[in-house]
Amino acid sequence: MEDTGLEAYRFSISWSRLIPNGRGAVNQKGLQYYNNLINELISHGIQPHVTLHHTDLPQALEDEYGGWVSQKIVKDFTAYANVCFRNFGDRVSYWTTMNEANVFVLGGYDIGFLPPQRCSPPYGDNCSTGNSSTEPYMAAHHILLAHASATRLYRKRYQDMQHGVIGLNVFSYWFIPLTNNTEDKIATQRANDFYLGWFVNPLVFGDYPQTLKKIVGSRLPSFTFAESSQVKGSFDFIGVNHYVTKYVKDNPSSVNTEDRDAVADMAVQLTSIQNDTSTFEYAIVPWGLQGILEYIKQVYGNPPVYVHENGQRTRRNSTLEDWPRVKYLHGYIGGLLDAVRNGSNTRGYFTWSFLDLFEMLDGYESSYGLYFVDLDDPDLKRQPKLSAHWYSNFLKGKNISSDGYIELQKNISVVSTNFQ
Repeated sequence: MEDTGLEAYRFSISWSRLIPNGRGAVNQKGLQYYNNLINELISHGIQPHVTLHHTDLPQALEDEYGGWVSQKIVKDFTAYANVCFRNFGDRVSYWTTMNEANVFVLGGYDIGFLPPQRCSPPYGDNCSTGNSSTEPYMAAHHILLAHASATRLYRKRYQDMQHGVIGLNVFSYWFIPLTNNTEDKIATQRANDFYLGWFVNPLVFGDYPQTLKKIVGSRLPSFTFAESSQVKGSFDFIGVNHYVTKYVKDNPSSVNTEDRDAVADMAVQLTSIQNDTSTFEYAIVPWGLQGILEYIKQVYGNPPVYVHENGQRTRRNSTLEDWPRVKYLHGYIGGLLDAVRNGSNTRGYFTWSFLDLFEMLDGYESSYGLYFVDLDDPDLKRQPKLSAHWYSNFLKGKNISSDGYIELQKNISVVSTNFQ
């Protein structure tokens, strides 16, 4: 990492590893593991950015009260966060409570492709319990309350002493109307309200978007006055994960039934912009990232933003000459630079990912890493790809150009990431 030129590294702490039963006794080996990691990063001049929850929840809490579908999770999450702040906060200045909060509730409680795999037919598959119509909104509500509670604790007990910041991460497409008709334009705003507004509106304004309140109705939990006051302003930054841009087409037929899930509530049909040369790799649409950052600037008062994930998917073991990733990074960092020059309060950028790893959605089929990891080698030998050389040169401020692309200036803090 130091040789590459990384200034920071983003990783998640496993609640289950640190407090196996969800509450109570701390696993000393888990504590030592994260202390070693943090100390090693700092010894090489690399800033740790820590996420507290990335899908992983102690099974004991899931068994006891259903995890995030119960408000009991707020107290337990706050206690877990307190353990992390107390033990690591003297060296960690950047805290994210939740990774991709919106994807987590959709994948875990509606469609059922992520843990804890709660869902109900016909919306999800292979779920033994759950309710796709109500539980995504319940889980999201408790995530916001738990985030606000942890933030309140951090600000009250640790922030003045540790001088850190705390925020929440959301996944974000950039949406554009499929046509110029009014219905598709309204549907595009609705998609933004459901993907970003669902979580960011409460953080900024203290309540859910009117769009959600109108469409979801009584299935959407309400904030009390006290809860709204706690959630509003409970962030120092917003974390954004972005990969692709999608067309939005109005789909009013999806809301023609009372028993519907969160996806149907959006009443949209989404289609990705396609890569001209590959059906597997993402299309390179740098203005998509620029659009998201501009949207956050205009709608939410230009809060500090960290781009926590952005990267190109290629097939695993295809080649070390990963030109698609070089072109993707070149383009998106350029789009980010345009956004910053236009006034976006973006503070940093992480590419996904530093190493090839096991991807949550497709295992070892795909690769995002700057460095190839040979899984057939007992020592898991690592080799830099072309993108690693390109990125390293960029981070070190060297003049770079690739295949006719413009040269970029390193005007903002740019770093790389990989979860542990």
